[in-house]
Amino acid sequence: MPEKKSKLAEIKTKQTESNVEDFIAKIADEQKRKDTLVLLKMMQKASGEKPKMWGASMIGFGIKRYKSPATGREVDWFKIGFSPRKTNFSLNLVLDIKQHATSLAKLGKHKTGVGCLYINKLEDVDVKVLQEMVDAAMKGK
Repeated sequence: MPEKKSKLAEIKTKQTESNVEDFIAKIADEQKRKDTLVLLKMMQKASGEKPKMWGASMIGFGIKRYKSPATGREVDWFKIGFSPRKTNFSLNLVLDIKQHATSLAKLGKHKTGVGCLYINKLEDVDVKVLQEMVDAAMKGK
């Protein structure tokens, strides 16, 4: 079977030159801002990369070209990242969440999506388990 030709897709959410610290300073809720700083340090430690803004509200670390095995479509995206949304934190770990069932069972209050982990606040979860998941996500890169 011939290999599908790759094509770089133009996606809406891209890395920007916006300042991460300015973005964090504008988070109105004090606890959300403090949790954001903890997640920032956690992901920076795991990735060894400086944080960059992606779109208006996502903080990403590193950059990687991902290729869909089904379509051959390629996109440039961060290796790991998160968004401090109004209702929760959306952590983009780009991993198969189901492979981490043991860690998720120990994590605490959370929800999952395809490659995303949603938590309301850090006090709801075991931060050590979360750090292990972030580290595992980076090792998979």
